[in-house]
Amino acid sequence: MTFSVLATDPSGAVGIAVTSSSPAVAARCVHLRAGVGGASSQNVTDPRLGTALLDALDSGLPAPEALSRVVTDREHIEHRQLTVLGLDGPGAAFSGAGTLGVHHTVVGDRVVAAGNLLASTSVISAVAQAFEQSSGELESRLLLALEAGLAAGGEAGPIRSAGLSVVRQVAWRETDLRVDWSDTPLEDLRALLEVWMPQRDAYVTRGLNPESAPSYGVPGDE
Repeated sequence: MTFSVLATDPSGAVGIAVTSSSPAVAARCVHLRAGVGGASSQNVTDPRLGTALLDALDSGLPAPEALSRVVTDREHIEHRQLTVLGLDGPGAAFSGAGTLGVHHTVVGDRVVAAGNLLASTSVISAVAQAFEQSSGELESRLLLALEAGLAAGGEAGPIRSAGLSVVRQVAWRETDLRVDWSDTPLEDLRALLEVWMPQRDAYVTRGLNPESAPSYGVPGDE
């Protein structure tokens, strides 16, 4: 149904890329908080758990303890697959007993990858390895990792949606891209990213200091 990659970089950025056979996967699974970390709630998704994980991180708990707090005595937790990663320290992952199909998680260096209904467990290993071996902007590294997972077999069935989000120093998502339904969601997401990245920083400037922001370059913006 879903596989994802959650990661940070030394600059303090944290982001998630996710893809699924379901529509609009990023609307449910992506949870980020600038200066705190990130979390994903997937499989039979409960978006409230992503918020709970971020709140636990924000209270000062490291990711493994935050995860333990959220899953302990939680109703229906056997249906959930969760990842969580703070800006410092190790990440953590959880797959309940009811996680669907072939499923797997990998906790690596600044990265947590997870998936369910996979073609094989090697998909998630490929995702984590591709991220760890990459360099450059976090957005590009996250998408490269998803593409490696698809090349390793992806889901047992076709993927239909994808999303990629990153937070840094400001209180909103500097990057927040979604393909909610497509026969080629990762190809479409890459095309979106190529349009977005040259403009990303200008949109942050427009939010913080519009008087110093570049023009939009559209008719009427003289």
